[in-house]
Amino acid sequence: MINRLCLSLCVLVSPLGARVPPGHPAPLPRIHANQNDHAAGSVANGVLTVRLEARLGLWHPEAETGMGIAVQAFAEEGKPLEDPGPLIRVPEGTEIRVTIRNAILGKTLVVHGLGARPGVAADSLVIAPGAVVETRFLAGAPGTYFYWATTTGVPIGNRRTVDSQLTGALIVDPAGTRPADRVFVIGVWLDSLTVAGVPGKHEIPTINGKMYPYTESFDYAVGDSVRWRVINASDREHPMHLHGFFYRVDALGDGARDTTFAPDHRWLAVTENLGAGSTMSATWSPDRPGNWIFHCHILFHVAGDLSLSPPAGETHSDGMERMSGIVIPLHVRPAPGGGAEVAVAVVAARSMRLLVQARPKVYRNDPGFGFVLQQGDRAPAADSIRIPGSPIVLTQGEPVRITIVNRLEEATAIHWHGIELTSYYDGVPGMSGEPGHLLPSIPAADSFDAIYTPPRAGTFIYHTHIDDVRQMESGLYGPLIVLPPGQVYDSTTDHTVVISLHEYPDTFDILLNGSTHPDPMVLRAGVPNRIRIVTIPSAGSGDVVLLSDSSVVTWRAMAKDGADLPPALATERLAKQFVSVGETYDFEVTPVAGQSLRLELRGGPVVLGRLPIEVR
Repeated sequence: MINRLCLSLCVLVSPLGARVPPGHPAPLPRIHANQNDHAAGSVANGVLTVRLEARLGLWHPEAETGMGIAVQAFAEEGKPLEDPGPLIRVPEGTEIRVTIRNAILGKTLVVHGLGARPGVAADSLVIAPGAVVETRFLAGAPGTYFYWATTTGVPIGNRRTVDSQLTGALIVDPAGTRPADRVFVIGVWLDSLTVAGVPGKHEIPTINGKMYPYTESFDYAVGDSVRWRVINASDREHPMHLHGFFYRVDALGDGARDTTFAPDHRWLAVTENLGAGSTMSATWSPDRPGNWIFHCHILFHVAGDLSLSPPAGETHSDGMERMSGIVIPLHVRPAPGGGAEVAVAVVAARSMRLLVQARPKVYRNDPGFGFVLQQGDRAPAADSIRIPGSPIVLTQGEPVRITIVNRLEEATAIHWHGIELTSYYDGVPGMSGEPGHLLPSIPAADSFDAIYTPPRAGTFIYHTHIDDVRQMESGLYGPLIVLPPGQVYDSTTDHTVVISLHEYPDTFDILLNGSTHPDPMVLRAGVPNRIRIVTIPSAGSGDVVLLSDSSVVTWRAMAKDGADLPPALATERLAKQFVSVGETYDFEVTPVAGQSLRLELRGGPVVLGRLPIEVR
């Protein structure tokens, strides 16, 4: 969770910005966005030959006519610079011959990743300014890999500035096949920049070289089989979240090695965290039409204020709904012969009223926001809030109508994170739904009916999806539990732990169930207890550990993100789970009467939060 501080701690940068270094010819060549849909080089007699150059160029993370930033990038010899660098893609068994020319004035280039796989992450080629180096290697095992370089002498986990875009995908396909997939490379640039006349540190998170809304959009049809490879070549983690659908995690890697899981060891997720230098292969299939998004769930990696060219005269209120950064828009067409999405009135088996409210001075001088479920006919007091929001407990297959009453002095919206529902109700204003019928935000003193039928039982999240960082950190999040038909919620054996965060100008609080000193959780002795872990800070990650005295106990893994784990993964294991933003996990534990337990959130050796547990 301490990764939340990266914006304030990552200050060891060189203020290159968009300036051209002394002695470099101007103007700089343009760097083109690479959508990784074509392979570089040429093949003859089973050998792929690729000629690369590294040069300084002008990168446009948004529109090609927008702000340009001087960064180093790769190109094929005689061709334009690209971000990410040229895609190297071959079948296994291919010999790869790569020449690299270092055309960066006065800088030694250190290149990693151009070697057989599995490989050694520390392997490198050192290329003096103006020099050319050649390397030959067999592609090795099939998988998702990448190559990267630095001129600042830092590891990939510290590469943030002028060399942060020196990355390219390296894909090895199984012999005789070429899967119909797409490759996404994530990068982050962080340095001094003047935006809208204001100088300061500015972070630019991109996917295939662009920030939303300048990222590539994708058009699919209901029933398509979608295959993605995601490469995190940046210096920080990215929990990648898909709206409306689950994806199957087929493989994970670290750039040097890639592990393809056996079919019975693949799990479903709506959010999967990718650490710096890691890779993922995933498969999914849309079964409902409409507009959706795939994005990083670190909120300041999708915030509208990342924009390098905000609309002139835009107020905070105007910009609340805008997104930027690592966002890929998706449109799913009906299957041939199928109709477009229609948000129809549903006769709901249940109706609820969920009030969005505020109370002053919850966080020092700042207000707290919260979701409160109305009980009975009488509305709660206008300044009553719950942080986290009231648990919403639904039943699988049972239609529900949730009337969201906005009692804030600003607009809001709710995303039903992990719920497979009609696109219009997904909760992203101006995007969810279909062209001509897009979801609006909920204005102050107004209401909106969210209508859906949860198709699976599990642990989910509901949270704001507007002005995300501020509204989320103010308290607009809560657990959403869907029970199997016929099951009644039993709070004596069914427990929820919500991990969140609130940042102040000078520090931050990590909250467990809304508090830095949470009330004890009471487990029933001698019977299975379900522990639902909901991780929804604005950023960060850590380990959740269940201990008896100083020893880690065991628990049985049950589900991730609301989807039951396959039997091969639903096993008894040590009670330690790495968690990141937007993930939920379910575990089962049977405690012994009188047992002394506690749940800790750890960032490495540091205990970030502690939840006492009583067993009765």
